[in-house]
This record gives sequence, C-alpha cells and structure tokens, in this order.
Amino acid sequence: MPSGTTTIEIRASAEDIFDLIHNYSRRLEWDPFLREARLLEGAKKADIGVTSRCVAHRGVGGLAMDTVYISFNRPTVASVKMTRGPYLFRTFAATIRQESLNTQATLVTYNYNFQTKPGWLAFLIEPVVQRIFHREIRQRLVALKSFLEHKLHRH
Repeated sequence: MPSGTTTIEIRASAEDIFDLIHNYSRRLEWDPFLREARLLEGAKKADIGVTSRCVAHRGVGGLAMDTVYISFNRPTVASVKMTRGPYLFRTFAATIRQESLNTQATLVTYNYNFQTKPGWLAFLIEPVVQRIFHREIRQRLVALKSFLEHKLHRH
C-alpha cells in the first residue's frame, strides 16, 4: 500500500492551524487543490463521524472524494478515511498532525496511504498517483503556511 509523509513548519499556533484546516467554510481561501469543500449530512463543524466532500480542481481531474473523520483531537491530530471516491481508488486515508515547537511555531505533518484499482494495474497506477499526491500535498501545505503567516498575521 503506497504511503507518504510531508512536513512543514508554520509560524502559527497548533490551534490556529487545526481550526483553519478543518473549517470547511474557509477551506477554499487557502487550499489550491480544491474547487469545492463542504461538510455533508447537515454537519456544522468537523468532528469524529462527520463526513466531508472535497472536489479537486480540474487540473488534477476534478475528482470528488467523501471522507469520514475517524479521529479529531484538537489541536493535535485529525484523521479521515474515504467512504466514497473516484473509481480509481480502492482505499484512501490521511492523518494531519500539529506539533507545537514553541509558542510561535508548529510542525505540521500530513500522512496518507491509498490503494488503487484495478489491482492488477496497481504497479503502473500507484507510482504515478503517489507522485501527484506528493506534489499536491506539498503545494497545499505551502499554501497553508503562506495563508497563516502572511494573510492572517496582517490583521
């Protein structure tokens, strides 16, 4: 099962980072990967058992994925697993952790794993998907850092 980890240090509190990441009404302000992000089934805020839908921008296929929160421990960690997604994915799960380094900086770590289908083509498909994920997740974390360090701190 392919997996990956990407980390970045952000000059913001773990609480501010956690709250922004899981605030779906603000997600498109900073997340360049998505063109849609919303909570489902009438949920007002993210929490364990809450399902969300994220739709990628068209440059990476415009694919939609529904995930359910399987852990939600503010401000340190939240995890999701796919409940419905594009045909290409058999499984997908991700965890994002915030570790306070000091009063002004936090280490953000994004871990993911996935499996594609059909299984007999995984040896061709999964390395490509993993490269795309690595690039897109890195860009998302850089955008999060830029948003928090530049846009929010000006207010």
